Amino acid sequence: MLRLNPKRDPNKPCVYVGMTGLPVDHRFENHKNGYKAARLVRKYAVRLMPELYAHLNPMPFEAAAQMEKDLAADLRNEGYTVAGGT
Repeated sequence: MLRLNPKRDPNKPCVYVGMTGLPVDHRFENHKNGYKAARLVRKYAVRLMPELYAHLNPMPFEAAAQMEKDLAADLRNEGYTVAGGT
């Protein structure tokens, strides 16, 4: 995780970046309940941060696949520790 986030700011939270066709709050609950869950999200997630993604939804699959990578890179550059987004 540290190797992928060399500019991380320890004062900013670790965030998970992914895409879904579901409403984001439903996908978050699925993660927390262990359904098609990312291990890190299930174990450590506390809350959603819509201020980081709400302006991006909805979008077509192809655009979302690219945006997932772009958003992860942007957040890393801002000092967030990012899981996912690949």
